Amino acid sequence: VQLQASGGGSVQTGGSLRLSCAASGGTFSSFAMGWFRQAPGKEREFVAAIGRSGGILYNTDSVKGRFTVSRDNAKNTVYLQLHSLEPEDSAVYYCAAMLPRSTPVRLASADYDYWGQGTLVTVSS
Repeated sequence: VQLQASGGGSVQTGGSLRLSCAASGGTFSSFAMGWFRQAPGKEREFVAAIGRSGGILYNTDSVKGRFTVSRDNAKNTVYLQLHSLEPEDSAVYYCAAMLPRSTPVRLASADYDYWGQGTLVTVSS
């Protein structure tokens, strides 16, 4: 399974971006998909996840209702819509795929089996 993240860029505070992650080489509809981010000098942080049946989990402390995760199984793609961006959101954003588990949506990075290369989001004040 290969994951290709895209859509990152540089925006000002309050701006928006839509990240995409295209999957290939597996049965996308069977995966739960997660988004994580890592800022310089910080640990990787869970952002959001969407299960194969559409169940959604957010890191509410950091997302604060500003981000939306979605998926299009016909396009083998998962999205992360970012709104009201703040400088603290600056990070490399990674998408990840999780093979079916007993719990359909998880937030621990160790539970994910495949990772994309990341896309950089920079928010300036």
